[in-house]
Amino acid sequence: MASSSGNSSQIQNSGSEEDLMDQRKRKRMESNRESARRSRMRKQKHLDDLTDQINQIKKDNAQILTTITVTTQQFVHVEADNSVLRAQIGELSQRLDYLNEIINLNLMNSNSSSATAHCNDNGVTGLFEFENHHDFVNNPWNLMFINQQPIMAATEMLQY
Repeated sequence: MASSSGNSSQIQNSGSEEDLMDQRKRKRMESNRESARRSRMRKQKHLDDLTDQINQIKKDNAQILTTITVTTQQFVHVEADNSVLRAQIGELSQRLDYLNEIINLNLMNSNSSSATAHCNDNGVTGLFEFENHHDFVNNPWNLMFINQQPIMAATEMLQY
């Protein structure tokens, strides 16, 4: 019987060891579950953060695209205005060259013509007139207006 009581104490020891191992196993399983749950929560938070970041970047990209579009439109308008101004510069340069030629011709003609001073009623000398320069066509300042349209600034140009 001694052997049977020894067996029962071994069974009790092995039973309590099994209980202890089961308890440790359960504790480890709970700890693993909790760790896995925290890991899933961290992953979900990271995923949510990345999604928020994506949305913010998309919003920023949309704003940048809008800014680029507006800037491009302004650039096109400024380029068009510059083209008009370049054409006007060319036209005005041609007019100036033409007027300078007329002035030079008048100066050459004045050297060969006799200049007469006209006096007003008080006897004070007024403007000099040169021979053959009385008509409208020979006045260089009047030539500028023959068949010429006035140059006007567009209202869009003044907003810059």
